[in-house]
Amino acid sequence: MEFHRILVPVTGTESDEEAIRLACRLARRDKADILVVYVIPIERTLPLDAEMSGEVETAEAVLDSMEGVAAAEGCTITTDLLQAREAAPTIVDEAVEREVDLILMGASYQRRFGQFSLGNTIPYILKNAPCRVILFHQYSP
Repeated sequence: MEFHRILVPVTGTESDEEAIRLACRLARRDKADILVVYVIPIERTLPLDAEMSGEVETAEAVLDSMEGVAAAEGCTITTDLLQAREAAPTIVDEAVEREVDLILMGASYQRRFGQFSLGNTIPYILKNAPCRVILFHQYSP
């Protein structure tokens, strides 16, 4: 299987760095382009273009960090910062619009009501993605 465009959504978790490293390995093999996106969720009470300076600073720091990780792997990435009501549909829309072959994303361990949970974003992407999806789970013993 060959990939030409890889989309890596990031949120600032530990698993993001490893997801970028894995994307770089895959991209080098197939000479693929890597797009890294950070989605800032905007509350419904605010306009979509609301000024979110604190969140934008955090997102830019995460994206800068991901560029550093990619550079250390010998890779160049393209980054994008998006504002949207919900992350999951925005990630799927980006995958469609940019015609990506793969969505590669980190998954951190979450507990909801005492049970393991993937949250809402990952199941939505798995159900609606127009391409292959690889989940990278950061293991911490």
